[in-house]
Amino acid sequence: MHAYILVDLGFGDAGKGLITDFLARQKNAGLVVRYNGGAQAGHNVVTPDGRHHTFSQFGSATFVPGARTYLSQYMVVHPGALFVEEEALQSKGVTDAFSRLAISDQALLVTPFHQAANRVRELARGTSRHGSCGVGIGETVEDALDEALDSIRAADARDFFRLKRKLKNVREYKKLQLLSAFGSRALVNEFGSEWDVFLRDDVIENWAATVYELEEMGVIKADECLGDWLKSTETTVFEGAQGVLLDAEAGFHPYTTWSNCTAANANHLLDAFAPQADVTSIGILRSHAVRHGPGPMPTESVEFNALIHEHNQTNPWQREVRYGHFDAVLANYALQVTGKMDLLALTHLDLLQHLHDWKYCTAYDPFDKGLTVQEGSGAFSLSNTIPGSDLARREQLTGALLKAEPLYQNCEAVDEPVIGIIEALTGHKVGITVHGQTCQHVKIRGL
Repeated sequence: MHAYILVDLGFGDAGKGLITDFLARQKNAGLVVRYNGGAQAGHNVVTPDGRHHTFSQFGSATFVPGARTYLSQYMVVHPGALFVEEEALQSKGVTDAFSRLAISDQALLVTPFHQAANRVRELARGTSRHGSCGVGIGETVEDALDEALDSIRAADARDFFRLKRKLKNVREYKKLQLLSAFGSRALVNEFGSEWDVFLRDDVIENWAATVYELEEMGVIKADECLGDWLKSTETTVFEGAQGVLLDAEAGFHPYTTWSNCTAANANHLLDAFAPQADVTSIGILRSHAVRHGPGPMPTESVEFNALIHEHNQTNPWQREVRYGHFDAVLANYALQVTGKMDLLALTHLDLLQHLHDWKYCTAYDPFDKGLTVQEGSGAFSLSNTIPGSDLARREQLTGALLKAEPLYQNCEAVDEPVIGIIEALTGHKVGITVHGQTCQHVKIRGL
């Protein structure tokens, strides 16, 4: 069995969905394993016949007949959103998505109370929002780390009454948290629509019924299912979510996600269920920087706004999509964090035709002596910075990046010079290039 592990080396939105769809069609990948993140993912796929879908939880190869999706134990599953997405896929001609889906019985489940609490906290931050998608992933993961709370996993769907009992416990736990943090007056007056979720009894009945329906459909499986599917599938894609620069441990706090965005989870699954598999790890980068929502992005530039037209746009939670010049400092940091990739996939190269010169950042001005890696060095670099759980250090790094002044070089905006520079700067071969939105715009240079 051959496994392709896809890792976004940016802040997300690099093109994981398109590469997944391409590998399913060109390499006959019959299985997609989602190995991190949750329903906040937005992986866009446009088929050769013009159908478009933003994949959230189903694997991005679902347009390909027969391709299956496994939501692993590292996924945070939103049951209601699964049914909404399946209905959307039906309207686009995919009528068997659920029959090709399996959910690990160890996957955490987002409840309505996690989602509502997430939204209250994010709204309360006002202009200091962290960029949450408002789905409740962080609340769910954080509670799972609290040993005092019995979190809900997909396996709980097998006992309807136990499921409801645990959901009631979650409601009371989150309710007390919010009352302690904001007080009843603010919750009623400022966050009424979200607070109302905690006051309605039908929320528990409806959500439990939705989860139980997944159990009745037979899509919740023990992890041995993944082993069986891997053994019976010649090629598998491990589809990552978000990006390494948003990683829970290595990202720039507080603008991070509650998920490991490196290849680690995928490797753990392969070690457990397919240790003899041949593995190709692919780091995905855009030819320019992109970030959806707030947080540091040193090379941000408004000159791209009129040139880029894509499916991911402004939404009420993350707000605007931001663009900038290629940042080799952050790309190399992401590679350092996740480990060496076998090759890079470079996407959005079609933008080059609209540029006269391609600018790229190789370093930052020395803006904070406390964060300079080498004493006396002429420029700040992240290349030797080791990520860790020291929150104060990570917040300090975030503050420094928000003030960073990029040092630029430039070259002609033509494919081969750009690819050559990226290969030289990262020490990685660009094996896949993308010049558009469909699999027909993807080319293999060495895969």
